[in-house]
Amino acid sequence: MEHLKIFINLTRLNKPIGFMLLFWPCSWGLAYTYNLNQDLNTFLYYLLLFFLGSVLMRSAGCIFNDIIDKDLDKKVERTKQRPIAAGKISIKKSFFYIINLCALAFLILIQFNLLTIILGLGSMFLAFSYPFMKRITYWPQLFLGLTFNWGIIMAWAAVNNNVSYEIIILYISAIFWTLGYDTIYGVQDMADDEIIGVKSTSIKFKKNIKFFVSTSYLLTSLILIYLFKDMLRLNIFTGLLIFFILSLIYQIKKFNKHKSEDCLTAFKFNNVSGLILFLSICSINL
Repeated sequence: MEHLKIFINLTRLNKPIGFMLLFWPCSWGLAYTYNLNQDLNTFLYYLLLFFLGSVLMRSAGCIFNDIIDKDLDKKVERTKQRPIAAGKISIKKSFFYIINLCALAFLILIQFNLLTIILGLGSMFLAFSYPFMKRITYWPQLFLGLTFNWGIIMAWAAVNNNVSYEIIILYISAIFWTLGYDTIYGVQDMADDEIIGVKSTSIKFKKNIKFFVSTSYLLTSLILIYLFKDMLRLNIFTGLLIFFILSLIYQIKKFNKHKSEDCLTAFKFNNVSGLILFLSICSINL
């Protein structure tokens, strides 16, 4: 039982916001393509596959991140009790978990077409490079945006066997979404990160952090409006898209760089934001 608890803490399965933020962009890509082909069975089946893949890859990514950051995690109040940093599990056993999780994810990946498999394998470079970014650049959140939203392109490719201009636009919009929410998340560790030399957009823009997050979310909203401009009218889609934008505004008003708990609340609210945009895209043809 204790070992199961360690595994759950290691993979953050007790914190579903992580894998949901990886899944929602996949769902957006699937919803967008569903509106074109109206193949409900494929849509639901692929939603399940991408959800499982998100859970597995997020879990593997968390373990790899903790291995790379074990010495840094010991110096940060929020992370010092993570299983690897606290010495509750060995590096060897942690790598064993990574290999098995990736193997299961690969079994899911090969259910798709060749283009999607290639894109999925390519995403491994992004996923396992991310932990190093905060050591070399103040923009690890941007790199996370490139990584976490790759599922949008994969989802489209899984159904259409190509990569379109429109899906790239949706991908870019999602990158700015991630840039905003992960900057909010990073506020929690700013004090410790500055001491140990870890970089982030939270630190880079700490004097104007509300403006930076507002700009990121504004770009997300404007790009979405541009992409879906022909669907904007008095309909369910437009109403839900407005609610999505309002959810981003709520986060901007909610988070306070001097209150970690408010930052965490605002960050977690992106699970609601992701769901709202998913429902919005699903309702385009209603």
